[in-house]
Amino acid sequence: MKHFLLSIFTFLLGSSALAEQPKNWQLGYQNSVTPVMNDLVFMHDYILLPIITAISVFVLFLILYAVWKFRASKNPNPSKTSHNTLIEVLWTVIPCLILVVIAIPSFKLLYKQDIIPKADITIKAIGYQWYWGYEYPDQKIAFEASMIETKDLKPGQPRLLATDRHVVVPVNKVVKVLITANDVLHAWALPAFGVKRDAVPGRINETWFRAEKEGIFYGQCSELCGIKHAFMPITVEVVSEQKYKEWVEMAKVKYAMYPEKKFLAKKEQ
Repeated sequence: MKHFLLSIFTFLLGSSALAEQPKNWQLGYQNSVTPVMNDLVFMHDYILLPIITAISVFVLFLILYAVWKFRASKNPNPSKTSHNTLIEVLWTVIPCLILVVIAIPSFKLLYKQDIIPKADITIKAIGYQWYWGYEYPDQKIAFEASMIETKDLKPGQPRLLATDRHVVVPVNKVVKVLITANDVLHAWALPAFGVKRDAVPGRINETWFRAEKEGIFYGQCSELCGIKHAFMPITVEVVSEQKYKEWVEMAKVKYAMYPEKKFLAKKEQ
């Protein structure tokens, strides 16, 4: 009971803070850091949730009313009504109208997710069993990111979510992500970004995000891909533009995509 109350207290205190990872007893989404996720949260909180709540309350009222109104003690001879035209029209038209109300913002959101703005940065994410490989084609950078084992975690690194290398992107820049897989189906998903795309061998899917806050954000493979499916997390670090430029300069040396070409170039000189 003590741990339960502590978890609830921690959740309430942390709900207003930047959500970088899932929290114990979390009921809602992680805090949004992209325009798409802002729209997803709005859709859920102010359209779907009120409609679902209203329908649930209405159906509960109908059930309770029917139980009380048509109880055996008050209706020894049960009604034999077979149909009611008005009610049948209403229960057909009203759900259609509700679906239209849901569909209009849903389609707008789907188009917003699918239409990729002009990208400032392009990253390719490749799913392997069981880790992720990343390429920055324009910067000629490539590296792999694997989960950090529990025994090797440093203070502040979350279990099953931290990776040995981070995808680094600048804040407030459009990042286009090309997603594929090398072996089986995977899925690249980051809840705080509102991003989830399947990684399919032999096919490239596209998505995008524009992170509006700096920080480290975590995701996981979201497609069952084998015995270690739960152990291929995603770590994206959003930094300032200056820090991103510094990282790129470092990464061009440390994670050079074609290091052998640099060697040949030096040899020719």
